[in-house]
Amino acid sequence: MDFYKYHGLGNDYIVIDAAKCCFQLTDEVVRLICDRHYGVGSDGILLGIFTGSFSKAAASLRIYNPDGSEAEKSGNGLRIFAWFLYEHGYIDSLTFPIQTRGGSVLVRIVDMSKKIVEVDMGTPNFSARTAAPSMGLDEIVDQRYNFGIGIYRATFVSLGNPHCVIYGQPVNEALTRKIGPIIECSPIFPARVNVQFMEVISLAEIRIQIWERGAGYTMSSGSSSCAAVAAAHRMGLTDKSVRVHMPGGTMRVVLTEHSVLLSGPVEKVFEGNFSVDLMKKIEALGSKPITS
Repeated sequence: MDFYKYHGLGNDYIVIDAAKCCFQLTDEVVRLICDRHYGVGSDGILLGIFTGSFSKAAASLRIYNPDGSEAEKSGNGLRIFAWFLYEHGYIDSLTFPIQTRGGSVLVRIVDMSKKIVEVDMGTPNFSARTAAPSMGLDEIVDQRYNFGIGIYRATFVSLGNPHCVIYGQPVNEALTRKIGPIIECSPIFPARVNVQFMEVISLAEIRIQIWERGAGYTMSSGSSSCAAVAAAHRMGLTDKSVRVHMPGGTMRVVLTEHSVLLSGPVEKVFEGNFSVDLMKKIEALGSKPITS
């Protein structure tokens, strides 16, 4: 069975055409494939659906985290999938929609030679009633909260998936790995949350480190970049056009009147086939063959 591997600034995904997938992507199967020692290794799986179970859009996308859970939306995942569609001839337009569990997303191939892809990530939503009901607040913006490990300045924002932006702490890998999983699984967020530690460099630049829900420490994240810029601008710390620096590289985020535009490069790593041995392991996990 064919698969393709891409990355967006170090955030890597395996792309699979659902029509060519011969087994079910159960939690156990996803964990095996994403395992960097026993599987292909990745930050997730992008399953492309071209007959559309979500809508009649040209393409639909299911995004699997390496722990087997599904994400509503992923900025890097969408950019990678958009380039995959264009590169492999599924799409002949430079601008087209992709349907996700978090809604329809418009993508645009900006630069074919540099493989720059832009995604319209939608309108930032600061409403916290559903995401953090126990707080009893309409919004969580620069709110000081004790997560059981000290008091942190937190801002909640949703872009179809939930984010908690932490400001005022050292932005480094060690703190992200230590505190990120605690905030991700905090009881105030029943559905868990993506976590960003943010440092403001100037009105036009920020730096973030990312702990991703269901994936862990991540070199870069598109939706996290958008969430951090939306939070920083809401707090009056940045302008609307911001360069976001992450361990994997830099992306551009632009806030418009009704949406957030994310742009950055995509790169193919390799393509290949699942081996007979790996397919046997998948079968041993009880994944049922797809016979349609």
